[in-house]
Amino acid sequence: MNGSIALGVVLLALFLLFPFAIGMYNGLIRLKVQCDNAWADVDVQLKRRYDLIPNLVETVKGYADEKGTLEAVINARSRAMSATGPADRAQAENTLSGTLKSLFALSEAYPQLRAMEIFKSLQDSLPTLEEKIQNARRYYNVVVRDFNTKILQIPTNIFAGILGYKQREFFEVSVAADREVPKVSFGSPSA
Repeated sequence: MNGSIALGVVLLALFLLFPFAIGMYNGLIRLKVQCDNAWADVDVQLKRRYDLIPNLVETVKGYADEKGTLEAVINARSRAMSATGPADRAQAENTLSGTLKSLFALSEAYPQLRAMEIFKSLQDSLPTLEEKIQNARRYYNVVVRDFNTKILQIPTNIFAGILGYKQREFFEVSVAADREVPKVSFGSPSA
């Protein structure tokens, strides 16, 4: 009789734990899918920028004899497109952003380029794209934070470990210079 009572207690405990385990599993799956979806959104926004860059390069190529800058932009774009994972992608994106700044700096040396309507249009569309990329990155990092927190919390961490869930990488700025606050200095007024 004691054996059947013990078996009954074990079955009751399993019956009560089963919905709890299903809830933990479904929570992990929901956050995993959100992470994958958020990363896909980042990819979409980055693809839009990648598609804009060849048009910029071709426009500049017609007016500026700056092969080094143009090649640097093209190479940075290629590296960014082939980067995998948030950390590698963030590093490649930082390099690409730097080369794009140098591309736009060329317009200062070539007034006829700056006056072109297509160049102005492409240049004006980039800040909108950058804002969309930033929003997608921010959302991705929020979802990753939630996912990582969930798989580190007790008792979900045990369940996540059994299922092989690992923490995700954040998509963050990796260049120290980009984190620094810009320094503004005003020259002394001339008398």
